[in-house]
Amino acid sequence: MPIRITALDHLVINVADVQRSAQWYRRVLGMEVRVFDPGHGKVPRTSLVFGAQKINLRPHDADKDDWFTADHVAAGSDDLCFLTSAAPEEVVAHLAASDVAIEEGPVAKQGARGILRSVYCRDPDGNLVEISSYPPAS
Repeated sequence: MPIRITALDHLVINVADVQRSAQWYRRVLGMEVRVFDPGHGKVPRTSLVFGAQKINLRPHDADKDDWFTADHVAAGSDDLCFLTSAAPEEVVAHLAASDVAIEEGPVAKQGARGILRSVYCRDPDGNLVEISSYPPAS
């Protein structure tokens, strides 16, 4: 019998500058920055925590012996979608106040649970960041 996946716990994005990226995600998206020391002489890990999920920030040039990760790594090659309870117009206003350029939106897109409204921007590495909300339940 196949297993059933129930949630996403964390993911890893490859970045050129861990501190720059961590501060951008903290400042623009309100994520909590946490540093974890795995010990055994390994490089400390920086994570972004939000809700019950986290994103690990991996330096794109990290030693493969130090980071067990994907075979092909490149900063700026990720496409991330985050959910918010804020209306798209609030997202637009917040990004403008944060001096973050909007790539597209608000636009309607297909999400995991149906149609959502999305606003797109880019993080410091050029990763596409989609900030989306589902319409209120009627």
